[in-house]
Amino acid sequence: MQHSPILGAVVALVGWSLVMWLWMYATRLPAMQKAKVVLDPTLPPKALTEGLPATVRWKADNYNHLMEQPTLFYAIALTLAIVGAGDGLTATIAWGYVVLRIIHSLVQALVNNIMVRFSVFVLSTLCLIALTLHAAMAVWGH
Repeated sequence: MQHSPILGAVVALVGWSLVMWLWMYATRLPAMQKAKVVLDPTLPPKALTEGLPATVRWKADNYNHLMEQPTLFYAIALTLAIVGAGDGLTATIAWGYVVLRIIHSLVQALVNNIMVRFSVFVLSTLCLIALTLHAAMAVWGH
């Protein structure tokens, strides 16, 4: 069975999200142990991590970001794959989105320069808009 090329970008972004999940816990758990964080289920969730160094929190913040806008990417990429429009320029734009999200992750996790991060986010959003327009044209036949 032949698959749509855009699915490679979907799998890559899921894989990257899992890399960020591993990186988050590889830094968070030792930092929590060092800070002697008490795992008390009656405390608000932020109370467990607010005393951790910013560089540790940045990874978790980014992992959370990968659970936000990329959900729209998954929906639109799967739509494009289903309607048979997930190849060529569309697949290239999808890969552009993935690469930009990886860059966004690295900026946030390593240096967290907000203006650079925001610029990369805007570029990735433009890719998402283009994918959405391609899907609209494929679904509604324009």
